[in-house]
Amino acid sequence: MGYAQELTRRMGPFQNFAISFAIICIVAGGITAFPAALSAGGGGSIGYIWPLGSLFALLVAAAMGQIASSYPTAGGIYHWSSILGGRGFGWAAAWFNLLGLMFVVSSVNFGLFNLFRDLFLAQVLGMDVTNWTSTGEFSTGWWVQTAFIAGVTIVQAILNHYFLRLTTILTDWSGYIILATTVVLTVSLLAFAPSLDFGRLFTFTNFTGDAGGGVWPQANVFLYVVALGLLHAVYTITGFDASAHTSEETRNAQREVPKGMIRSVWWSFLFGYFMVCAMVLALPNQTDASGTVIDGVAAAAKQGWASFNWLMQVSPMPFALKALIIIGIVVSNFLCALAGLTSCSRMMYAFARDGGLPMSNVLRKVSPIYRTPGAAIWVGGALSIVATLYGGAFLVLSTGCAVFLYLSYLMPIGAALKGEFSGEWTNKGPFDLKAASIPVAVLAVIGCALLIFVGVQPPQEKVGYLIVLMILALAAFWFAMEGKAAFGALFAALTVAAVYYFWRDPASNFGLWAAVVVAVVMAALLLVLRGKRFAGPPIGDEIARRRAEIAAAEAAIAQGS
Repeated sequence: MGYAQELTRRMGPFQNFAISFAIICIVAGGITAFPAALSAGGGGSIGYIWPLGSLFALLVAAAMGQIASSYPTAGGIYHWSSILGGRGFGWAAAWFNLLGLMFVVSSVNFGLFNLFRDLFLAQVLGMDVTNWTSTGEFSTGWWVQTAFIAGVTIVQAILNHYFLRLTTILTDWSGYIILATTVVLTVSLLAFAPSLDFGRLFTFTNFTGDAGGGVWPQANVFLYVVALGLLHAVYTITGFDASAHTSEETRNAQREVPKGMIRSVWWSFLFGYFMVCAMVLALPNQTDASGTVIDGVAAAAKQGWASFNWLMQVSPMPFALKALIIIGIVVSNFLCALAGLTSCSRMMYAFARDGGLPMSNVLRKVSPIYRTPGAAIWVGGALSIVATLYGGAFLVLSTGCAVFLYLSYLMPIGAALKGEFSGEWTNKGPFDLKAASIPVAVLAVIGCALLIFVGVQPPQEKVGYLIVLMILALAAFWFAMEGKAAFGALFAALTVAAVYYFWRDPASNFGLWAAVVVAVVMAALLLVLRGKRFAGPPIGDEIARRRAEIAAAEAAIAQGS
């Protein structure tokens, strides 16, 4: 592809599969986002919607796998979009993908804190965690939450930067740990369930509003309530493009990367489905003060975001078994975010290699000792911490993770679909969907559009705000880089105005101050980026030319050493 081989090709088929399987991590999103499904349509959001969401993810993985087979580079989404849709299109796709990957790390570490607090500390150690619960920005709980997330992220960054071999081993083993934890949790919930009413899995009940603990606002349109449940599956089964981001570290990447993506989605769907179904089946019925029996699904939904914690608390399984499962869940979530930071840093490195980011000269550097992109790792980690500073961030982060990643997936798939219709894309790799290529791509595009629509509905409308702001800000930066200062200034002004409009608050000046900060940052970035035209990745004849230059340079180095 016209790049020097700076990263070590240390990964075989299993390692490539394992990194995506670890980022998907069914005991991360499958558990932390469980209330998003249960408090939407009840058991039916699990029994029916998890397979539907998984099928959609499988179609996306197949469509991307075909593209990855043609263009096996660490840039993944960015390179595919650039080659198939043009440098500007690829540049925008890279930003959306990068933001989504940072949200993976942020949301998983945010969820890890909640699981560590509510399951390990409260249920295993019996601690009072009242002061560990955030009641808003700068409260005692907020500081504890922020310190925990920062500490965990720093450890993950250290492992990624200085201990690549250990990180690889942990990522490899994470697949076994996630799978073992899932199986033990599933079997234990079923074995100690008071009864097994399989009808729960195929019964839709509207638990929006107070009935669902306020997870979702009250909604009365059945199809909309059903669609909300999609976010559970698609948030869980995302990030599988990690297999593509490690293409340059994978042997026989043209064949193994597509397989890694598809296998990770398939096994996550299968084992995840058994797990979430077991969670619904194990919910015990309750009896109120008047002696009325309350269905377990309704009782759990009423707990809101604490529904899984409540399930583990009331489950009659032995304490030692429960503690073992909880430890497995916590460790799996840590490893999930570790793999997420690996993927995020590789994407940032690949984008910076072509000058697509501010400070690209720094972010593209690979440590000659550790063979890892150190600056990209630490910047990615720092930004993921910043994203969690909003006190009630989990729903926004988890939804934003799914929406931005699938939006970035949509872009190369859409460009490839256009290329297939026009006959411009013919140089496919060994993984070729052949006659199924166009139908799979069409269904994937439709599914991505539906997900984005659902993902910006209240109460996660802030995700929609972020999409609008990203589009405006990217337009400003692009015009500045192209030397069109007037257009850059116009879109920068629109970005600042949008920040004020979205976050205006009559009771405070938050919107005004936010707009001022954004205005200063935008002005500085426009000055830095002015006239720095983005060339994009090597395409067409440029690939051959750059390959020849690299070969000559590496030969000269070899002769001089």
